[in-house]
Amino acid sequence: MNVVLGPNRYGKAETRVVRVVRDGGVHHIKDINVSSALSGDMEDVHLTGDNASVLPTDTQKNTAYAFARKYGVDQIEDFAILLARHYVDSQPSIHHARVEIEEYFWDRIPVSDGPHLGLRDKQHSFVRSGREVRTCVVHHDRDGRTTVVSGLKDLVVLNSTGSEFHGYIEDEYTTLKPTSDRILATAVSARWRHASDGSAFGKSYAEVRRCLIEAFAETHSLSLQQTLYAMGKRVLNTRREVCEVRMAMPNKHHFLVDLEPFGMDNPNEVFYAADRPYGLIEGSVLSDTAPDAAFAWE
Repeated sequence: MNVVLGPNRYGKAETRVVRVVRDGGVHHIKDINVSSALSGDMEDVHLTGDNASVLPTDTQKNTAYAFARKYGVDQIEDFAILLARHYVDSQPSIHHARVEIEEYFWDRIPVSDGPHLGLRDKQHSFVRSGREVRTCVVHHDRDGRTTVVSGLKDLVVLNSTGSEFHGYIEDEYTTLKPTSDRILATAVSARWRHASDGSAFGKSYAEVRRCLIEAFAETHSLSLQQTLYAMGKRVLNTRREVCEVRMAMPNKHHFLVDLEPFGMDNPNEVFYAADRPYGLIEGSVLSDTAPDAAFAWE
C-alpha cells in the first residue's frame, strides 16, 4: 500500500484585532476576528519536518495587527483581500491563501451632561450590539484568482403569523399536527458569492441584508424551505454583484401551550420557545450564469 500526502493547509485561527480610530473626541471601533490558512509547496514540512517553506502562524498573527495599523480596517472584505494577496505575492512557497473574518458590531452610548462637565464632544463609550455577526471568506491563488464570499450569521427574525405547515408525509411515528397559522422564527446564516472582487462591499452588505429581511417578512410561508428560496431569489434579482447565496436556517420552534388544565383557552397567544431539538434547513440559490468557484466555499 502506498501512502501519500493529501490536501493540506495551515494558518492562524481567530486573531482578534480591535482598531480604534480617534477623530478628536469622537472614537470609532472596528472589532474583527481574523483567520488565515495557507497552502502550496508544503510537502517537505509534512514528510521530513523541513520548515523552509513555512511562514509561521505567529507571523500571520502579527501581519494582521501590522496591516490594521498600516492600512486601517474599513470593509472586512477589502482587508481580507489585502492579507490574502500579501501572503501569496510575498512568499514563493505559498500558492493559495484563505482569509476569513468575522466582524462584531458596537453601538455608541449617547452622552448627556451638564454644561460644566464638557462631555458632549467626548464620544468614546460603546455597548456591544446584539445584532448579527458580519462575515467574509476570501481566497486568492498564484494564478491571480480571487473569490469573495460575504455573509452574516445569527440574524434572528420572527413572523408571528403568515406561516403554515401541512401536507407533509405522515407515518406511524408522526405526531406533528398540521397548522395553517404558526410562528416562524429562525437565526439566519447566509453567505453570498460576489461575481467579482470589485464590489462596494459596505453598500452591498447593507442591501443584501435588507433583501433577506424584507423577503422573510413579505413571504407567506408554507415551509421554511420556501422562505429560504424566496430570500435567496430576492437577493439575486436585486443585487447584480451577487451570483450565489447559501443559507442555513434553524427552525426555532414555538409551541402553543395547553392552558386547558387551568380553565383557560389559548387563542394563539402563549407559546413555549424550544431551543432544541430543531429542524435545520439548508440550501443554495444561484444564477444559471454564475461562474464555477467551488473552492470559494471551502
